[in-house]
Amino acid sequence: MIFAAGLGTRLRPLTDSMPKALVPVCGKPLLWHVMMKLKAAGIDEVVVNVHHFAGMIEDYLESVDCLGMTVHVSDERDMLRETGGGIRHAERFLAPSGSGDPAGEYFLVHNVDILSDLDIGWLVSGVRDGALATLLVSKRKTSRYLLFDDDMRLVGWTNVSTGEVRTPYPSLDVSSCRMLAFSGIHVISGSVFPLFGREGFGERFPVMDFYLKVADRYPVYGVQAEDLHLIDVGKADSLARAEELCSRYLKMSVNTV
Repeated sequence: MIFAAGLGTRLRPLTDSMPKALVPVCGKPLLWHVMMKLKAAGIDEVVVNVHHFAGMIEDYLESVDCLGMTVHVSDERDMLRETGGGIRHAERFLAPSGSGDPAGEYFLVHNVDILSDLDIGWLVSGVRDGALATLLVSKRKTSRYLLFDDDMRLVGWTNVSTGEVRTPYPSLDVSSCRMLAFSGIHVISGSVFPLFGREGFGERFPVMDFYLKVADRYPVYGVQAEDLHLIDVGKADSLARAEELCSRYLKMSVNTV
């Protein structure tokens, strides 16, 4: 699933006339970069959620024949549901089908504004049996960090600028935790869908709120990527750095498709 529904307010004025997903980097929309990365990893079916300038995203997908992939559009025109609500709203596309064990089936979630040289196959190979979710993390300077124990199990979150800590463990010693930055890329078990309602989450909520509520009962792990080149194309001043990343590190050619 590609999160493409956001308003992209930090990218204004570009996003006053287009969705963030269609902001160009190296001559191609962000959505193109993410879809081609998934396609190169062997993924041929994706869900794209839409809200802000939804019709423009649908028109783009049609114009490029969905880049040769099967694309399901999860329509959020009526309400922007944030990350957790967006996943829940797309259940009909993402939930496991058939009679198999949903805990053994997974789907990958990727923010549209994240560009990286991640080897997706490497990430998927790091998914442990029984994991509710597996989060790509790295040592990257930010104000907000995820907290992990020595086994790389998620135990909390902190904002180092404000000192705020969120955790399901009342006696957590933050100083003993590994502090790593989330990348906006994660692999989630199909068993997650019945838990959303069971844990009291409605139509709109951040998926990290869900992880932090259930992490003491359902294993959410981090996988740390070394030497990862990643940029969050969230602000206009990040576009120049995104162009550099694209030209120096990304393997795919923007001359294709």
